[in-house]
Amino acid sequence: MERQMQMQNYMRELQMSMQLARARDLFHWFGSFYALTLVGGVAGFMKQKSPKFLAPLVPLTFIFGYQYDMAYGSKMDRIRNDARYILDEQVSMLDLPKSLPSLAVLDERRQKK
Repeated sequence: MERQMQMQNYMRELQMSMQLARARDLFHWFGSFYALTLVGGVAGFMKQKSPKFLAPLVPLTFIFGYQYDMAYGSKMDRIRNDARYILDEQVSMLDLPKSLPSLAVLDERRQKK
């Protein structure tokens, strides 16, 4: 049983590391897009003296900050702490609409198909 728990934890760690690596890759791609948009927006503003060229940077800055926090910041720690709080204090929010299915219910559903 202990080996199975260790294996499940290892698989969880693998999945989390893949998610973090994906977030970092996405951050690099989005960072390039943001830099290109920033250069284009500033160039348009300098040429036309109109703030409409800078307007797209406002929401993109929030998204860029979120991506950075997820990839390199402490967002995962905050998510983990919130998950601990939910498990400790709000476990009723995790209840299924019905109780866990029994073997009889699973067999019955399998036979219906």
